[in-house]
Amino acid sequence: MTAAGLLVAVGIVFGDIGTSPLYTYRAIIEDRIVDETLALGGVSAIFWTLTFQTTLKYVLLTLRADNNGEGGIFSLYTLIRRYAKWLLFPAIAGGSFLIADSIITPPISVSSAIEGLLPLYPNLPTVPIVLVIIFLLFAAQQAGTDKLGKAFGPIMSIWFTMIGLMGALQLAQNPGVIRALNPVYAYNMIVNYPEGFWLLGGVFLCSTGAEALYSDMGHVGRRNVQVSWFYVKICLILCYLGQAAWLLDHMGKPLGTLNSFFGLVPDWFMLPSIGIATLATIIASQALISGTFTLVSEAFRLTLLPKMRIVFPSNARGQVYIPAFNWLLMAGCFIVVLYFRESKNMEAAFGLSVNLTMLTTTVLLGMYLYAKKRVNGLIVVALLLIYFFIEGGFLIANLRKFTHGGWVSLLLGSIMLTVMLVWHNGSRIKRRLTQFVSLRDHLPILRQLSNDTDVPKYATNLVYLTASPQHQLVEEHILDSILEGMPKRADVYWLIHIELVDEPYTTEYVVDILEPEDVVRITFKLGFRVQPRINLLFRKVVEEMVRCHEITIKPKYRPLKPNPNAIGDFRFIVINRFLSYENDLSLLETFIMNGYFALKRISLADERAYGLDSQNVATEQIPLVVNPANSIRLRRVKGKGEVDEPLDGLNMVSGT
Repeated sequence: MTAAGLLVAVGIVFGDIGTSPLYTYRAIIEDRIVDETLALGGVSAIFWTLTFQTTLKYVLLTLRADNNGEGGIFSLYTLIRRYAKWLLFPAIAGGSFLIADSIITPPISVSSAIEGLLPLYPNLPTVPIVLVIIFLLFAAQQAGTDKLGKAFGPIMSIWFTMIGLMGALQLAQNPGVIRALNPVYAYNMIVNYPEGFWLLGGVFLCSTGAEALYSDMGHVGRRNVQVSWFYVKICLILCYLGQAAWLLDHMGKPLGTLNSFFGLVPDWFMLPSIGIATLATIIASQALISGTFTLVSEAFRLTLLPKMRIVFPSNARGQVYIPAFNWLLMAGCFIVVLYFRESKNMEAAFGLSVNLTMLTTTVLLGMYLYAKKRVNGLIVVALLLIYFFIEGGFLIANLRKFTHGGWVSLLLGSIMLTVMLVWHNGSRIKRRLTQFVSLRDHLPILRQLSNDTDVPKYATNLVYLTASPQHQLVEEHILDSILEGMPKRADVYWLIHIELVDEPYTTEYVVDILEPEDVVRITFKLGFRVQPRINLLFRKVVEEMVRCHEITIKPKYRPLKPNPNAIGDFRFIVINRFLSYENDLSLLETFIMNGYFALKRISLADERAYGLDSQNVATEQIPLVVNPANSIRLRRVKGKGEVDEPLDGLNMVSGT
C-alpha cells in the first residue's frame, strides 16, 4: 500500500460504483410521487446493499481470493477448478455477463452526466456528444491503466469529495435523515409500499461496480483497494443521505425531469459540477474496461476465448491492453447508445448482467472458502444462503425489466457464453486428439534422414514450434510432417518451446541437444513484456551455438564472403488443423467444431503471435478427425465389357 497506489485505486477501481448516485435514486422512484417511504426507505436499502454486497462480500472476503495478485472471476475459478469440473460453467457465465456489463456501463454513465445539461439546454443533442466521449475514452486505453490512473486519481478524488460535501451540506439542513440507516426503513419500503419489492431493481444499481472492483485488483493491489474503499463509501453514503434529505423537501411531487443528484448542486456550481460528473463517468467506464481486459487475458490462458494480441503498457503484469477487444467493446457501446438514446432506457439492461455475475461469483466464492481455505461447512452454507437470498431477490426484481431492455444484456451475455463454450470445448477436443510420442524412439530415423544425401535437402535448419513442456515428448503430427510423403531432410531439426514468465523483461533460453548435430530443442523463457520475435531470437541462438562449437552447420553453397559462423537458411513449419470431411458428427459436435474453426480464423495466427517473418514460414494443413465415419456400404456393379460374375457387396470402413 502506497499513497500513489491509493490515488490510482481511487482513479481506476471505484469509478463505476462511484458514479451510481447519478442514476440510482431516479431508477428507484421512476414516475412515482415522492414520499417519505421512498426517500428514507431508498437510502436505507442503498446503505445496507453497499454494506453487505460491496464491503462484506467483495472488499473483505472476495479480494482475499487473489491468484498471485490477480483478481476477477476467472482468477477465482483458477484457484478452485481442480475441486469440481462443473465450476467451469458458473465461471464462464459470470465472465460472459461481466463483459456484457462493460458494453452497457460506458453508455449509461456518460449519458447520465451529459443529460444533466438538459434543464439548462433543453435542445442539446446528447447522443453525438456521448459517442465522441466514448470514442476518446477507448482511444486513450493504449496509454495503460497506470498512466490513466495517475491522471484519473486526482479527478476522482475531487469527485468523491464534491459529492460527499454536497450531501453533507444538504444533510445538515435535515439531520434527521440519518435515522434511515436503520434497516427497518428498507424493510417498510420493500414490504409495505405498493410494488415495493420491485424497487430492488433500482436499489441494485448502487452496487453495480463491485464486480469490476474485484477484476481491477491486479492493476493496483488488494490493500490499496481495501483502504481507499472506506473513504469512497463514506462519500457515497453522505451523497445518498443528502439526496434523501432533498427528496423530503419535494414530497408529493413527481420528479419528472428533475434529478435528485443535481438537486444537491447550487445554481452557481451547476456547470462545473456537470463537467466534473462527465469526467467521473468517463473514469467510471474506465474501471470496467480495465477489469474486462484482465478478465479477457485470463480467458486466453484458460482457452475460453480465441487468442488476441496483448500489450503490457507497464511493468506490472496485471495491467494489460488488448487492442482488438478494445475496439470491439467500443463498437458495442456505440450500438447501445444509438439503440437506447437516453440513460433511463438503459437502466433495465444495466443491472441484470451484473446481478447474474454476482450470483456466479457467490457460488465460486463458497467453493473457495470451503475447499481451498477449509472454512467450516456450516459457516459457508450460511454465507451462501444469505447471499443467494439477497442476490436472488435482486435478480427477480431485475427480471421484471426484461422487456424494457433487460433482454439486451441477456442477449450480449448469451452470445459471449456461447463463444466461450464453443471455443473451450473445441480446444478440449483438439487437445484430446493431439498425440504426444517419445522423441527418443524416433531420434535414429531423424539422424538417418538428416544424413541421407539421396533425399533432396528441404532446408539447412528446419524449425517446429512445440507445445510440449517436456523435452522427451513431441507432437505426433510434427514427426508425420517430417517423415510422411516426401521426407523433409534438413541438416538440423529444431524444436522450439515458448514459456512465459512473470518477470517483465526476462530473455533466457535452455538448449537440449537431443541428437548431436541433428536434433536440438530450445526452450525460450520470455518475460510478459518481451515481444516474442522468435525469428530473430532463434537466429541469435544458432549463431551463438555455432560460435561455441556446440553444433556444426555447413551450408551447401559457400557465400562470396566466407563467414565461419554461417548458419545457412532456416524454415519454420506452422501446422494448422482443419475439420476433415471423414467425420461423422452429431448435430452438437458439428456446431461446436464448425464454430471453433470459424473463431480460429479470426484469432491471432501463430506466425503473428511469435513474430515469424512470412518468407521463412511454411504452413501445413492437417485433417482433424473427431468421430470417424461408420462403415460405408459399397456395391460394385458390372461395367461395360465385363464378363465376370457379379461381385458381392463390400463393407468398407473409411480410413482416418
